[in-house]
Amino acid sequence: MATLIHPTAVIHPGATLHPSVKVEPYAVIGEKVTIGPDTVVGSHAVIDGWTEIGARNHIFPGAAIGLASQDKKYDGSDSLVKIGDDNRIREFVTINCATYADEVTVIGDRNLIMAYTHVAHNCIIEDQVVITNAVSLGGHVHIESEARVGGMSGIHQGVRIGRLAMVGGMSRVTRDVPPYMLVEGNAARVRSLNLVGLKRAGVMDLEDGKVFQSLRHAFRLLYRSGLTFQEALTKIETTLENDYLQHLHRFLQISMADGNRGPTPGLRATEADEDTANGD
Repeated sequence: MATLIHPTAVIHPGATLHPSVKVEPYAVIGEKVTIGPDTVVGSHAVIDGWTEIGARNHIFPGAAIGLASQDKKYDGSDSLVKIGDDNRIREFVTINCATYADEVTVIGDRNLIMAYTHVAHNCIIEDQVVITNAVSLGGHVHIESEARVGGMSGIHQGVRIGRLAMVGGMSRVTRDVPPYMLVEGNAARVRSLNLVGLKRAGVMDLEDGKVFQSLRHAFRLLYRSGLTFQEALTKIETTLENDYLQHLHRFLQISMADGNRGPTPGLRATEADEDTANGD
């Protein structure tokens, strides 16, 4: 039976690899790395630091995972990078360790992180997220499940991107992106609900369309009514009739708390009128 580890790969004796792991030519795997079943490590990939990788992941050539945080406060302590199952991490992606010893950078399950993306220290990427080519995530960015981030976007440190949200390509995102919304621009602004994402996720048909209508009503209160975010939230509180609306409400409450980035604003009135005329 042919070995699954290429003879040119450099693997520290202290590393823990499941027997089914495949390691391609010239990959480098450090002492404190653990890799689960049926994972593929591409040629010239580097996995180092205290890194735990689950099952059935595919790490493509040139990726660099678990290397030192670029935070200037990083003192060299061991901090964890934890990657779940069934992820695809494409060419030349970089995923840095957390800044302090008791912290972690987390990648969940079934994510696609495309080529040249940078995932900085202390980021959390939940499940089924798609991050397109050449996106840069600052430290402590949190992306909730099923979100999408378009290519060459820059996400400011500490930003949260909500569930089933969509960030358009080449956007500059400096504030939190509420769940279910579509944002784009430099600086990013909320344009509409993420209609394509909601449709693909089956949300449009839930409860005979009532869930979607409740989100549409919330969007209009937040971004088309002229109310402040706090005034709109107060109105939304009276109609928390499903899990999706409750999640949106909780997300905005946290976003607006002291010390957080605050929610991404909507378009100016004239731009919003144009979008409304175009059916958004």
